Amino acid sequence: MGNLDGKVAIVSGAAQGLGEAYARKLAENGASVVAFDVQESIKDVAASIAADTGQRVDGVVADVSKQADCQRIIDDTVANFGGFDILVNNAGTWRETPVDSSWEQALEDYHYIMDTNFKGVLMLSRIAIPKLQERGGGDIVNISTYYVLPARSEGTNQPNTDLYNASKWALNGFTDAWSKHLAKDNIRVNGMCMGATDTPMLRNLFPDKQLPPDMAEVVMKAEDIAQQMIDLLADGRSGENIGAWVGYPIEIPPTPAPNRLISG
Repeated sequence: MGNLDGKVAIVSGAAQGLGEAYARKLAENGASVVAFDVQESIKDVAASIAADTGQRVDGVVADVSKQADCQRIIDDTVANFGGFDILVNNAGTWRETPVDSSWEQALEDYHYIMDTNFKGVLMLSRIAIPKLQERGGGDIVNISTYYVLPARSEGTNQPNTDLYNASKWALNGFTDAWSKHLAKDNIRVNGMCMGATDTPMLRNLFPDKQLPPDMAEVVMKAEDIAQQMIDLLADGRSGENIGAWVGYPIEIPPTPAPNRLISG
């Protein structure tokens, strides 16, 4: 038995990395999960999590950057499960975007990154919110980055990733405004903002997808970040960016003063 028994969760970008870890940890704690991704492998990932946990885990191929797919995910979840309680906006893309790239390249990069990292969060969440209101409450978790928090190390907001940086800073606006507006509906909205975590996205930055030895020794694990999310859901707070930094305990910090709820 888990503390999420009877709950239903939706996780975007769940075929690998953090998204897979979130889906697995939710199921381990008793939730049924709708896990979706643009990758066909999501079906096998979901089947594996279901077999390991004994929970229902539906793997669906869908693209969060497409409005019709967002609508389908929400409609099918309501039809198949009667509703849902948790939305994890995890799907994200990354690429280098130098500020001196061509105008045409800049626009292509903008749509590649913003359509998933920002517009996708907007569309999926706006479609989901009325269903959470009907449910009597729930949680929205926006997966961000430690870039939006006060720096504890070098390397944040790197100069060759302006669009990725901007997409994650923009999530602060959603998290802050939604948490305030939806408090009356018992809907909590938070951001999770982690540093270097061992995921395919991080490994793709290095030759042969191998982390440098010094990084491999200290990098955070996806399952530990996923546990932090479970702890956040149990905590019940709203309107915060919850950080996780390499070399620091991965935990839920004390609640800050109201004027510091969204930091950075």
